[in-house]
Amino acid sequence: MKVSLIIPMYNESLIVSDAVKTFSEYMVSSFEDFELIFVDDGSTDDCGAAVLAAHEKDARIRLVSYQPNRGKGYAVRAGVAAAEGDLIAFTDCDNAYGEQAVGRLFATLEESGADIVVGSRNLTKDGYAGYTFIRKLASKTYLKLIGVMAGFKLSDSQCGIKGFRRDAAKKIFRNCEVDRFAFDLEVLMIGKKLGCTVAEMPVRIINHRESTVNLVKDAMRMMHDVREMKKRIKHKEMV
Repeated sequence: MKVSLIIPMYNESLIVSDAVKTFSEYMVSSFEDFELIFVDDGSTDDCGAAVLAAHEKDARIRLVSYQPNRGKGYAVRAGVAAAEGDLIAFTDCDNAYGEQAVGRLFATLEESGADIVVGSRNLTKDGYAGYTFIRKLASKTYLKLIGVMAGFKLSDSQCGIKGFRRDAAKKIFRNCEVDRFAFDLEVLMIGKKLGCTVAEMPVRIINHRESTVNLVKDAMRMMHDVREMKKRIKHKEMV
């Protein structure tokens, strides 16, 4: 069984070399058949050079790139389109959840039989370890709000690590249109319409980055996006 790990990136020259080393070493040690796909989302700092250098040594490390910047949703979509694995996952270049979570994600996909596996910080007590009380409260409130609006029972729809069986990934992402902020929700909403089964897997952030979320502003934008997506997806003919 072949696995594909997609890493979207935008202007990540400061961390991409470490990411290539960490993820490639983990994939080599953990899987017999894999591909590691970095997607350069229109970067201006030449962060793709580190991936191309690694590709010269190991063809299983691949670069997908394009201009101009389109957003994380578009980047993940491009990665899924290029992926050849039986199981397909994505996580962030900063390795927020740790490379061990990638292995658990693929294992959960195999063992659960689910079409989609979503990481969640809400399944264990240490899921929010390292968060300030205010940031933890804000995150939980935000997730609850968009969950109610979108009609989800998932505990952490916005978690940045998700995995899919190949057929589900290809069907879902070829019907996606959201390039930026709300793409995670669109993926799950389309998956729901297609009848995909979903499982959750506990994760916690071990590599913290400064949050760029403005709770009030982003919540208002997300509520608008969810309303529009629900209407569009309800009437969309899936291809």
